Amino acid sequence: MLTYTIRRLATAIPTLILISLIIFLLLDMAPGDPTAQLPLTIPPEVREQIRQSLGLGEPVHIRYWLWLKQMIWSEPMFYLSQSTGWFDPPEAARLISWQTRAPVMDTIFERLPQTLKVVGLAYVVGVLIALPIGIISAYRQYSVFDQVGTFVSMIGFSIPPFFSGVLMIILFTVMMPNDSFFWFPSIYDTTLVVDSWENFGKQVRQMVLPVMVLALQTTAQISRFMRASMLDNLNQDYVRTARAKGMGESIVVLRHVLRNSMIPVITVIALGIPAIFGGAIITEQIFKVNGIGQFLIVSIQASDVPSVQTLTFIFAVLIVMFNLIADILYGILDPRIRYD
Repeated sequence: MLTYTIRRLATAIPTLILISLIIFLLLDMAPGDPTAQLPLTIPPEVREQIRQSLGLGEPVHIRYWLWLKQMIWSEPMFYLSQSTGWFDPPEAARLISWQTRAPVMDTIFERLPQTLKVVGLAYVVGVLIALPIGIISAYRQYSVFDQVGTFVSMIGFSIPPFFSGVLMIILFTVMMPNDSFFWFPSIYDTTLVVDSWENFGKQVRQMVLPVMVLALQTTAQISRFMRASMLDNLNQDYVRTARAKGMGESIVVLRHVLRNSMIPVITVIALGIPAIFGGAIITEQIFKVNGIGQFLIVSIQASDVPSVQTLTFIFAVLIVMFNLIADILYGILDPRIRYD
């Protein structure tokens, strides 16, 4: 397993470099001007000087190399120096946003906690709900519970976040009176400080709607995979053999069937983490969550290429990383799988 992990890590490096090149070239060809948001009274020669100061006058390969060096060397070294104090890298070597004139990674780290609160909780809730639904639906195939679960899952999987988010706001904000127990705020207050039980209650209430929207799709997808995987294993010979030996039904289902059924589901769960960050881009816009998803949308609108490149590359890193995690978990869940 260790050899396989090292080999996969070695393969991931050129993969990420190739992805970074594709991201850079695509965004470099995209239309947009970093000076478009500036006042119209600025003379053309001044605008051209601003473009030159941002490095737009350099050849493509030089700009790509500078961005890559800032991403994989300058930024990690800066944060390492902040924590250790061993050296002091120059501030000019950092990756600067064209829109805010602030370091891109600083802005991402400022907004990341808000995204993790919503996305992380939504994914945990979605998985915890999906797994029991999938297990029970498979064990009680064609029952009323299975039919209802299938119907709700199909609806949840088919409705996009931009529709379900607006629907949740209409049902639980617009149509509910403010003093109702089922009324929830539609705008996420990122300035709220949880320093009392009252503020804690406000924090929980403002997280309900975005968490529900994101957890709905997670639950729908994973429960369907869990059900299909359980049905495949319930009809296997080893299940009949275990029952013939007199093992209890709970032991057969939870110890043997569930463990083998989790192997393909692990892929869906692992790869769903980067995907739900993509869903959070829309959800954060709907509920005004000041996270990295909203930062990406604002950066696209402002033609802030360094911020868009960095965020897109971070999503790519998450996909490659969780692919590796899923493969490693295969070997843990199924001893028959050997990579070495």
